[in-house]
Amino acid sequence: MNFQLTNTPLSEIKADLEIILVIKQNLDHPFVQDKKLLKKAGFSGTQDETCLLIEKNRLYVGAGSLKGNDIRPAVAVAIRSLLGKKSYKSMKLGTYLSHPRCTATLRAMVEGMVLGSYTFDTYKSKKSKCPVKKVILSLEGYTKHEVSLESASRALHNGEIAANATNFTRDIVNTTPEDCTPETLAKIAKKLSKQHTLTCNILTPKALKKEKMGSLLAVARASRHKPRVIHLTHAPKNPKAVVTLVGKGLTYDSGGLSLKPADYMVTMKSDKSGGSAVLGIMKAVAEMNLPIEVHGFVGAVENMIGGDAYKPDDVLTSKSGKTIEVRNTDAEGRLVLADVLSYAQQEVQADYLFDFATLTGACVVGVGQYTSGVMGNSPKVVEKVLESADNAGELATALHFNRYLEKTLKSEIADICNISSTRYGGAITAGLFLSEFIDTTHKNRWAHIDIAGPAFVESAWGENPHGASGAGVRTMVRTLEKLSRGAGHNGVHGTRK
Repeated sequence: MNFQLTNTPLSEIKADLEIILVIKQNLDHPFVQDKKLLKKAGFSGTQDETCLLIEKNRLYVGAGSLKGNDIRPAVAVAIRSLLGKKSYKSMKLGTYLSHPRCTATLRAMVEGMVLGSYTFDTYKSKKSKCPVKKVILSLEGYTKHEVSLESASRALHNGEIAANATNFTRDIVNTTPEDCTPETLAKIAKKLSKQHTLTCNILTPKALKKEKMGSLLAVARASRHKPRVIHLTHAPKNPKAVVTLVGKGLTYDSGGLSLKPADYMVTMKSDKSGGSAVLGIMKAVAEMNLPIEVHGFVGAVENMIGGDAYKPDDVLTSKSGKTIEVRNTDAEGRLVLADVLSYAQQEVQADYLFDFATLTGACVVGVGQYTSGVMGNSPKVVEKVLESADNAGELATALHFNRYLEKTLKSEIADICNISSTRYGGAITAGLFLSEFIDTTHKNRWAHIDIAGPAFVESAWGENPHGASGAGVRTMVRTLEKLSRGAGHNGVHGTRK
């Protein structure tokens, strides 16, 4: 999809189709040229409602407000409605601004178009691609607010990068476990490093043993696909901050010997969503060339069953030296993250440390399938993530730690147990487990983002299609953009150890 910005009025622009957003069901606005036809068609302009007037070559879509969180899904739904309609190869839109000189809505429009045009048809014999190749955005506005061509271009550029990185992540997550193994994730990382200004280091099983990643290696033991730990680095000169990202990359999770029921095993290719998000974020960081140092770590592992599988009742020794009593082999993601978090902190002293994981079904039960749970020891760091999520149009909420749930992870035979002694508060107890592997330097610089709900949903919602959503990518890109402007710096500049 090729974007073009212009000062030319909409009436003078030639395109196969014009998309018109109807804001707050206002059919009397001058942008709305077909009021009578729309009313005849029963179109009122409610959020995400569409009406294609074929004879006029105009597609109307409703948006509840000029806020990005309404504009983005509205535009995505409009684009999605064009899938399979091959005659619309070019389209035009006006500019929708919520405030003077504010480009947030423009960026949301661009993101909506890129995200809405996404299809995953790798395994289909009949492809269904978005026909739109060219999008002309006129600075003629829905409101009287004005924006410069320069700031509009920057919003378009960053929105396109963030959305493309999200689609890149979706592709990885949607790929089947047979085609996307730990080695495959490592190859994707290497390819990223060659395409962009990133350095890449891959730890193979021999190196993982040397690093004493006992809990990660135990999870990987029964799989024929050997584990990898990926480390990608974006390192500009004189960075304004140093940020570490860690992702859970379970390319498939059978549950291990604590085998999942058959229905729960379907879609477990999505258990690599956290690691895939880290790869997508690193792609965006490199393309934006942000003036901050960013390290992306991915624990790429497959959790299978077999004669060599790790077992309930095993006691594992993690990289940090802490011993872990295993009471459920399906609580494997936290075992992988424990070692990768320890390794990441060993390699980099960061101003901020964020991890992403489809960690618990409990998070989905607690906050629903569209929302991520954000946890950490510092309310300020958690709030940064929540603010960025809101700006990016991703749903997230804070889940607070407490000392009573922390006690439920006590083990009688090891330093800690990999599951709690209570069936309640599972998302928080998983976060508390991870917090045990955060060192004193990073304790108040860390946030854990449980994306188990929104990472993979089997029905289209908002700007997200069936399947992988790329959850976490846009949220973290917004966080890193803000840090690159020097906003909300932690005050302790990180350095490589």
